[in-house]
Amino acid sequence: MKVVLHGLKLKASQFTHIENLLSELSRHSVEIFLTNRLRKELKKISSIDLPIKELSDENGLAQMDFLISIGGDGTMLDAICEVGSHEIPILGLNTGRLGFLATVATEDISKAVKFLVEGDYQIESRSLISLHSEKTLFDGLNFALNEFTIHKRDTSSMITVHTYIDGTYLNSYWADGLIVSTPTGSTGYSLSCGGPLISPEAKNFVITPVSPHNLNVRPIIVSDESEISFEIEGRSKKFLISLDSRSTSISPKVRLTVKKEKFSAKLVKLPEYHFFDTLRQKLNWGFDMRN
Repeated sequence: MKVVLHGLKLKASQFTHIENLLSELSRHSVEIFLTNRLRKELKKISSIDLPIKELSDENGLAQMDFLISIGGDGTMLDAICEVGSHEIPILGLNTGRLGFLATVATEDISKAVKFLVEGDYQIESRSLISLHSEKTLFDGLNFALNEFTIHKRDTSSMITVHTYIDGTYLNSYWADGLIVSTPTGSTGYSLSCGGPLISPEAKNFVITPVSPHNLNVRPIIVSDESEISFEIEGRSKKFLISLDSRSTSISPKVRLTVKKEKFSAKLVKLPEYHFFDTLRQKLNWGFDMRN
């Protein structure tokens, strides 16, 4: 079995968990590889004696059986960009805080590795959203797991986002911005703006306005087979668009369209995990916060 590890900014306090993970993988005779970004981070905090290989043409991402993301949900999102259309199954080791995507707790490393080695897991396919325009944006890395967002660039007046579904006019949103979220992203920015929670296996997008001027404007759920296009108006000459945590500024003259990506993100689902359990735990459902 070949496993590649990925991580972003690491703290020295996290090295114990990484060392434990490396030890468990080696104990099960797993071939361990590192992404270049994780290798650079590890060099900053410690030296490693365990047998670790570099990704190469012969042993590139396409040859990996799994990718283990070390960090929080932000690292998971970056790992999905790293994997791209290779669709390598990704397991998230949560050394961060919230952990909607990175679901393996550090105290469960040994058990998680055992599940992987024994094949005791399921693979969840999570739909991605892709952005299309006549101008190349985000260096061609035009997909996201959580959401696509249009937002005003500064503290200036609101913007107007004319929105169309499969070429049919839906609405002109007069607001600070607009979010198009996948089911996975429904627990993120969309949720904080009043959007609904959606089960990950649902085949939908959610269009959620950010601080709309008209209070009767509400989020709307549409099929993920839809093609959603936008025209932006406002006093500013530039506006912000984002795919998950990546953002860039654009001119209002650029025509934007989003739709479901052809490939998907494959997330490893271990035994005893369920999305509803995660909701209750992370959102404190069922707890009386007064006591």
